[in-house]
Amino acid sequence: MTAPLPRTDRAPRPGRQARPQVVLDVISNERISDHLVRLTLGGDGFADYVDKAATDKYVKILFADPALGLTPPYDLNALRETLAPKQLPVRRTYTVRSVDAEAGTLQIEFVVHGDEGVAGPWAATAKPGDRLCFNGPGGMFEPDPDADWYFFAGDESAIPAIAATLEAMAPDAVGLAIVEVAGPGDELALRAPDGIEVRWMHRGGPFTPDRTQLAEAVAAVAADESPDWREGDVQVFAHGEREVMKRLRRTLGDERGIDRKRLSLSAYWAYGREEEAFQAEKQAPVGQIFPD
Repeated sequence: MTAPLPRTDRAPRPGRQARPQVVLDVISNERISDHLVRLTLGGDGFADYVDKAATDKYVKILFADPALGLTPPYDLNALRETLAPKQLPVRRTYTVRSVDAEAGTLQIEFVVHGDEGVAGPWAATAKPGDRLCFNGPGGMFEPDPDADWYFFAGDESAIPAIAATLEAMAPDAVGLAIVEVAGPGDELALRAPDGIEVRWMHRGGPFTPDRTQLAEAVAAVAADESPDWREGDVQVFAHGEREVMKRLRRTLGDERGIDRKRLSLSAYWAYGREEEAFQAEKQAPVGQIFPD
């Protein structure tokens, strides 16, 4: 299947204004685990950032080819007139880990696997004074205080959203979080209520369809005889690789019978797909977690 052009190659729809871009400076760069880099961002551009009440809030970062010498914010309409489609800035979606309005900073965490991709290598070498340009934030999840318990599942890509949600929960919240990572060096000390267990799984290397065990772990928790499954109204947050999320939808929605309104379940990425193809496929059956 031939994918449509990336979103960065499209002009805004008639009558629709392009979203404003926020430009922030890198304040610090910290390697917080074997494959996770945390950037703290701030500067005068923080005044343009409009926060929203969501623990899974995300931004669409624009990355330009350094060889072109472009300065953010980017006038994409003008650039389309002068650059080839492959030279245009590309978008990558990342969760906002935290916001400190008083300090005028926000943090974004990047999964880094050597030279793979666009955003990871940039983040790994970003230094104070470098600039980052993005649209957003989007996002809509918040922990429901009326839920009886909570269940989280995800891979490395979901760690920032899971961590932010755990920090926002009531001290007496109860539940379970299962996080699959490559190995012990990828575990983090997450701040969670005492009643929520954070259970780390090691797949023994980079993600592959044969190596991941997250779907099997969730199925074991959701089984009728499982001691981990609690009675009452559960709110679920499960995000990660697309095919794994489809399996979790079948386990939690089709088999366990959890109401779809209680399932925040979506794909952050797809194995073997660049962001442009992944986003384009969201409009096709292969890219949809829920069949309807």
